[in-house]
Amino acid sequence: MRILLSNDDGYLAPGLLALYESLRKVAHVDVIAPDQNRSGASNSLTLLSPLRLKHHANGVISVDGTPTDCVHLAVTGLLEQEPDMVISGINAGANLGDDVIYSGTVAAAMEGRFLGLPAIAVSLAGRKLAHYDSAVKAIEVLVNKLQVTPLDKDTLLNVNVPDLPWHKIKGFISTRLGYRHKAEPVIKSQDPRGEPIYWVGAAGAAADAGEGTDFHAIDNGYISVTPIHVDLTRYQQVDAIGQWLPTIDTKNDAK
Repeated sequence: MRILLSNDDGYLAPGLLALYESLRKVAHVDVIAPDQNRSGASNSLTLLSPLRLKHHANGVISVDGTPTDCVHLAVTGLLEQEPDMVISGINAGANLGDDVIYSGTVAAAMEGRFLGLPAIAVSLAGRKLAHYDSAVKAIEVLVNKLQVTPLDKDTLLNVNVPDLPWHKIKGFISTRLGYRHKAEPVIKSQDPRGEPIYWVGAAGAAADAGEGTDFHAIDNGYISVTPIHVDLTRYQQVDAIGQWLPTIDTKNDAK
């Protein structure tokens, strides 16, 4: 089996390296990851400048681009042989609910899915992270299961593991995405020259965190496994919008 491993925390991130050391014992693993932290990069591709690679002594390749760049390069020509699966992570911190919209971790897995490969994004949910080994174990279990029961072709798994010792984790639960309250306000400050600068505010607290959500699973000591697909069409509105669009007078309404 061949696995492509990437992330958004950068090629030196402890979660990435822990997963690499584990998976390379049972599979051929190529690691192609950003050269620095690219958290929040979402699905962005670098289109207006070339990408440069650096090969490191441990076999890891770093790229001066986004997580999506890394996976796209790997699958569309960088690797001599296409991987069987893309895994992104282990992210330092949760990717729950709305987080998946911004997450570079999820985006790297999503790019693998776009390119026709089974994909998993994995995050360790907590603040002072201490149990990357639990997230490694969770991925080992899932990789083995997916070889027996493959994912549908348009699905990736967003996996969040509570930052607990493995023996304290209650199991795996299939979940849906919850969602958060609006983000906290931006933080305004000044640079040393007195010019205004702004920090993006913290993510909002959970708003939809009831039973069945990824938030609820993590809060109760379970590994959350959320199947995600990428069709953003709101099908419930297609017919309704289709009814009033023909009433627009394109000659007069455009004035």
